[in-house]
Formats: sequence, C-alpha cells, structure tokens
Amino acid sequence: MLDILQTIFVTLLTLAILVAVHEFGHFWVARRCGVKVLRFSVGFGKPLLSWSDRSGTEYVVAGIPLGGYVKMLDEREGPVPDDLLDQAFNRASPRSRIAIAAAGPLANFLLAIFVYWLVFLNGVSGVAPVVAKVEPNSLAEQAGIVAGQEFLSVDGEATPTWEALQLQLLDRIGEDGEVRISMRSLDSDLVTENVVALKEWMHDVEEPNPVRELGVTLFVPEVVPRIETVVAGSPAERAGMQAGDLVVEANGEPVRTWQEWVEQVRELPEQSLPIVIERDKQRIILTVTPERKLDDSNHAYGYVGVSVQMPTWPESMQRTMTYGFVGAAIAAVDKTWTMSAFTLSSIKKMLIGLLSPKNLSGPITIAKVASSSAQYGFFAWLTFLALLSISLAVLNLLPVPVLDGGHIVYALVEWLTGKPVAEQVQVWANQLGLVLVVFVMVFAIYNDVLRL
Repeated sequence: MLDILQTIFVTLLTLAILVAVHEFGHFWVARRCGVKVLRFSVGFGKPLLSWSDRSGTEYVVAGIPLGGYVKMLDEREGPVPDDLLDQAFNRASPRSRIAIAAAGPLANFLLAIFVYWLVFLNGVSGVAPVVAKVEPNSLAEQAGIVAGQEFLSVDGEATPTWEALQLQLLDRIGEDGEVRISMRSLDSDLVTENVVALKEWMHDVEEPNPVRELGVTLFVPEVVPRIETVVAGSPAERAGMQAGDLVVEANGEPVRTWQEWVEQVRELPEQSLPIVIERDKQRIILTVTPERKLDDSNHAYGYVGVSVQMPTWPESMQRTMTYGFVGAAIAAVDKTWTMSAFTLSSIKKMLIGLLSPKNLSGPITIAKVASSSAQYGFFAWLTFLALLSISLAVLNLLPVPVLDGGHIVYALVEWLTGKPVAEQVQVWANQLGLVLVVFVMVFAIYNDVLRL
C-alpha cells in the first residue's frame, strides 16, 4: 500500500511541476505582451482549489493532474467588451502570439537546464563500460571487440560511463551504416578502432538495449548474498537473521549469489525455507517463512525483508565528474541540447518506421519510472524530471494543430502573408490535431498496459 501511495505522490508531484512551469511560461509572456489571462489551471476538471488576483486572473488546481492550461481573453471563445479588445489574444500581433506559444516549451527547456545544473554541481558518478563477455557470432565479435576492453568512444563521442555508452548507441537505432567504436584494454594504453556494421539496427525491438544487441555483457562485480539490513518485524527478523549474515545455503542447495537467494525466496511464499547462514565465521541453521505479496500482475511471490550489501566497484572503473558553478551551467546547456536532439530524432525515426512505435510510453510507465527514480535518490529523480521536461517541450513544438507548435505555424503564416489563416481551416485543422493527439495518448496507454 505504501508503495502505491509513494508512486501516486511522486507522479503527481512530477506532473504538477512540469505543467506549472510550462503554463507559467505562457502566462508570464502573455501578460508582458498585454494579453489578459482569465485562468491559470494546473490540471483539468473540477477545481479543488482556486483564488484570484487583482487583475482578475483565476488560479486553479484541478482534480485531473494530467495537464493544464492558460485561458486568455479571445473573441473566438466568447464576446469581449469593447474596452478589453486590445487585450484579446486574437488581436495580438503575430510576433506576440508566437512568443506566447513558444514560452511554454521554452520554460520547460529552462527547467531542464536548471535541474541539470543542480545535478552537475552535485557531481556525476558512474562506472566504466568494461566488457565482461562477448557473444559468439555477435556484431561485437565480428567487429573484433573482446572481453577485458573498455569502451572509450562511439562515433567520436566519449563514453566514460554506462549511461553515456547507452545513449550514444541508442542514437543509431534503426539506422544502416557503420558505427566506429574506440576500445582500450584495462592493462594497456593501446587503443583500437572497431567498426560495427548496422542494418536497420533494433528498428523493431520493443525495449532496445543497445549493449545487449551488440552482443556484449558489461562487467558487474559479483553480488554475494550478504545481508545489509533487516526490516523490523519482517519474516527475516522473526527467523533470527541479522545484518552481516552471509546466506550460504537455502532449501538444501548452495547459494553463491544474491540473485540465487532472491529466486529461492520469491518461489516459496508462505512456505518454510530452511537456510544456513554464516555469522562470525560460524554456520547457523535457521528457518524463515517468506511473506506472500503480489506484484503488478497479481502474481504471488515471497518476501523476507532483507537488503543486500552491495559490492564495491574497483577504483580503476569508477568515474566521477565534478563541475564548478560555470562549468555545471555549460554542461547543463549541452546536456539539454543533446537530449532535445535525441528526442526529436527518436520521434522522426518512429514516424518513418525506423523505431518501433511500441517504445511510445504513457502515464503508467511515467509513474513507474518516476517512482523508481525517486527510490534511487533525489538527484536520480531530478534527472528524470529534466528528461521529461525536455520531452514535453519538444513534443509541444511539433507543428501539430492544438499544440503550441500549431499556434506558432498559424502566427507565422499570418506574419508572412499579412492575413490570418481562415477560421474554418483552423477549426478543421484543430479537430484533426485533437484526434491525432488523442490517438497517440491512447496508443501510449495501450503500450503501458501491455508492459504490465
């Protein structure tokens, strides 16, 4: 129950921040362009909280937190008093309307830059992408990549961490051609240049994992089943397990890794599980009865209430990047630009069939990722918030009627031709755009449900 409440809270907080920042961009610029704002709403539906300022703008927090809007004075939506005609949105100059429409996405870009700036000021840590295993007849083997080598760069872009490597490889998804990869053995300074030949790479893969698709397994320290913490009142505590215990045997079978221990526990909900643990160089026999829980698919699994003592990565493989005040700002702008270009490229590839549309995600996936990123810590959640903010900005700038990009197109046409787009054309285009947006949202939710 607590997990569900946490997921709901983190998701609502994430969406509220994104929507409030986006709509504030529209609101702030509209006022400075002399356009009267009637309502600033975070969420749709029945207002849960509302108040007004001296200018007559109503501020609303509504019950459906899946978006928001800024309602401006507009003759197309109702009669406007003569003394307020100069404050109507439709009477504003094309340049003002472009500025107002673009201000929402721009605010999201600025949010992403600010968030990344905080992340970079805190310092960014990661581990070097070192090859542990290469699959026979894989793309990696064909390119001459061998175990023990570290990925240095992909197509000239440095890949000091797992994340950097994945991002660079994902940028080539659905493409043909060659990928140039620089590698270096950990025990040598010799750098080799490896060429991987691609042919519609991963274009139909639902959940692309580019490193795996290359045929590479990256090095991970072995996680032994040593207990880090025991949850108070849990089956493990009742059985007598303690922090520091090493599980060496379960149900008569030797346990070598944490994963083997987890699998044993999950398979035996509400069943007695005899175990042997090592404590202070002595072996002790205990019996634990895993509690029965249900996963997202309502499948029962066992739970005992312990966490693992995580292994330490070799110092030679740890990568920590620190930034000063200005350096963090430069890195934040660069990161925002890179992720914006990646998002736009992914949309293009999806439209032309180079990327499976099954990768499109909706609110359910966003909720899961938001919750899991929050569990990894504040800065992990901030990174996810920045990525979502960029996605929201890029999507809203697409030239689709009903989106900000559509309003920008209307205003540009009027600016260049000297006359507005015919009202009936706008009505038809907006209806078509609305149908398209709803279809994409429904399809994204459908993909979410399939992933459950």
